Amino acid sequence: MQRTPEPQLMEECQQVEAYAAADFNRSDLQVVRGIERLCQAHQWQPQAGDCVLDLGCGPGNISERLARLWPQCHVIGIDGSDPMLEIARRRQVAAGEGVASRLSYEALCIGSLARGEERPKALEGRSGAALIVSNSLLHHLHDPGQLWRLHQRLARPGCLVLHRDLRRPPSPERALALREKHLGAAPSVLRHDYLASLHAAFTPSEVLEQLRAAELQCLEVVELEDRYLEIRGALPSIGSGVVSDGPFSWQAVSRTSAL
Repeated sequence: MQRTPEPQLMEECQQVEAYAAADFNRSDLQVVRGIERLCQAHQWQPQAGDCVLDLGCGPGNISERLARLWPQCHVIGIDGSDPMLEIARRRQVAAGEGVASRLSYEALCIGSLARGEERPKALEGRSGAALIVSNSLLHHLHDPGQLWRLHQRLARPGCLVLHRDLRRPPSPERALALREKHLGAAPSVLRHDYLASLHAAFTPSEVLEQLRAAELQCLEVVELEDRYLEIRGALPSIGSGVVSDGPFSWQAVSRTSAL
């Protein structure tokens, strides 16, 4: 099935409200557990002052969970949709001072971050993020290479990386079957968007090619369940986290098992 891109930002009121009201607890928990397994596999322990970037954070589901998980870290949620960030900031206040003080949200564009035109304010004075994550961001990007170039500008040496997203099924019929299986009783706006997202998602081989083109080849691409993929790994622990003469370089792999 050929890829059909969808809008990069979720800004329509009905769409934003439906997404924010939906129960994503199970999938959010799976993302956080995947991040924890990645940290354990690389023996990473967060230190005071470490920064975590949650790209395409939406209403802050993952950002808030990570802020609760690691009180010594500062979590930065980044999204280009003002309506989504409005909801995230309301939830931030409701979470209480203990969590809210370790969270910040910034309206920034992935493209401008990748080009070095902008940088999160919370990263000022720091070498870069210790961990960069996203959930369901990649399929929204019309130029997925922006995501990988962003890492080279915002990650500190040794930064851990985990991106979870849908993977495109082989046929429209399979996409419809997945929608009925997983969102059969969901509101119509979510069913519509879910099908569009399946059509906009990338295959593991396409993501591998993106990583090779960006020379970000230490990251593995892993197929999960019947609809997801994860891109994960660690950036080099030497050199600077800022692009200068050229990008980092490793060997990318693809497999179906999980940590």
